[in-house]
Amino acid sequence: MSGAPGDVEIDISGDIDVTSKLKESPKSGLLMQLPVQLQLASPAAREWITRSRENVRPWLLFVNTQKFKVPPNVQRWSKRLAKNVDYFQSNYMFVFIGLIIYCLITSPLLLIAVAASLGACYIISLKNAEKKINIGGHEVSLAHQYAAIGIFSLPVFYLAGAGAVLFWVLGASFFIIIIHASLYNIETVLGSEEEPFDLQMEQV
Repeated sequence: MSGAPGDVEIDISGDIDVTSKLKESPKSGLLMQLPVQLQLASPAAREWITRSRENVRPWLLFVNTQKFKVPPNVQRWSKRLAKNVDYFQSNYMFVFIGLIIYCLITSPLLLIAVAASLGACYIISLKNAEKKINIGGHEVSLAHQYAAIGIFSLPVFYLAGAGAVLFWVLGASFFIIIIHASLYNIETVLGSEEEPFDLQMEQV
């Protein structure tokens, strides 16, 4: 005690751990809840998605029916097919993704099955963040738990018609890509020895 009478001295000495609280941000907590595989793959996945979006050709150019032309021979068709797949590969990828989304929207039972499977994975990730799961004295890794959920989800996906949807998406995507890549006269865009770029801009 010191100072004038009536003054009270309060000891506030001690260490206050502020940095650890600051580090535990909501973002880091959310990342802990996500599957480990998604955390590791997310930078590569984001880079791949960004690169694919940057390589998407203008959709008006992609659907321009005035550029559709039957190839004169098989050799010309094979070259055109390869050029179109290489030039419009990002557009074709988004067509494939669009068909998947369409199938999920038009198949409520399959959409519920997918949501239930993802929800189970999310719950498992939450429980593992709190406490590791042990069975028979052995710790079960998160990857094994995801695999178990996937195995148990297979019958549900089968009953929901996932197999038929998968074959339909693959078949429809293959059909659309082959038709577009076969008929789209890419020579008017990239040019070739026989048909230069729009006939060299009408010989300007």
